[in-house]
Amino acid sequence: MIKTFDEKLSGFLFVVILPFLLLFMSYYGFESSYTRLKSSVEPPEFLFSSVYSYRVIPNYLSIYMTDFMEVCIANCSSSIKSFLDKNGTPFYHGLFLMNSFFFILSSLLINAILKSKATVSFNINFRRIIHLLAIFFIVITQYAPSNCDTIALFCYLSGIWFTLKYYHSRRNLYFYYLIVLIAVSTLVRETACLNIAFFASVFFNFDDLKKKNYAFIWKVIPLLLSFMIPYFGLRIFLNREETSFMEGVYIVSNFTSPFNLSGLLFSVIVLYFIYKQCAISENRLVIKKYLFFSLPYIGMITLVGLFWEVRLFLPLILTAIILAFHDFKNLYN
Repeated sequence: MIKTFDEKLSGFLFVVILPFLLLFMSYYGFESSYTRLKSSVEPPEFLFSSVYSYRVIPNYLSIYMTDFMEVCIANCSSSIKSFLDKNGTPFYHGLFLMNSFFFILSSLLINAILKSKATVSFNINFRRIIHLLAIFFIVITQYAPSNCDTIALFCYLSGIWFTLKYYHSRRNLYFYYLIVLIAVSTLVRETACLNIAFFASVFFNFDDLKKKNYAFIWKVIPLLLSFMIPYFGLRIFLNREETSFMEGVYIVSNFTSPFNLSGLLFSVIVLYFIYKQCAISENRLVIKKYLFFSLPYIGMITLVGLFWEVRLFLPLILTAIILAFHDFKNLYN
């Protein structure tokens, strides 16, 4: 009886509610106030005078890409120039090119992870469906565009790749790569901390803790330092009069606005759906550990983020997809 109810609930959520939420976000998200970036001639001032100012690498890339597009538009044919002028600004076109580049790199990484030796065996068609699903979630969240999300996503997926390579091969080189990556990606976006959560979810073992084996803790400390040093360093050295720690406190709005509630419900349903698809029972435990270690990040987006910006949940969703079909028992050199 419980199984029948669960099947009916899953069918209702994924056949009725989820498509509705997708359509709702498409109608009220793609034409929202976020599209004001399309009319920005130059990188908006708020990128350098708010919490976004701590995202150093994307901001400088935005400046360079805007200059690059200005040169390209000035030297292209009149028909192409007319098309570009009609559909955006040098900044917006540069933002598109930059995000497209890192989006393609992220797609390649997802494909590499799904094709790895330690992925649960399934045919190529099924793997492509999973890949397409992951890509779909990335694209659907772009109704809230930014200059840092796709770069941060690429860095995060790179961290997942290094973590899994280290887990299966035990080669310290991948661990050192991960340390450097977290330090650099902290200059991109705060989601770098999720690489620590992913590492912890993969390596933390309750049995080791019972045996008083604390090797896991010594492994996590360098990762924490690689995040905390650049994170707090930026907040010390950047001009505090021109920057802010956060845009605002939105916790009340997140649980009262129908837009924010729909974003939260959408993310929860997606995570629940992926969790139910776990190929191996042990993978569900890893996902639970990952969500537990991600609680600081989830707490921060609840406090100072907006649930309607589903892009904030995107790293959690993509990680769940990867974990659901990964074979952690498969060790290789």
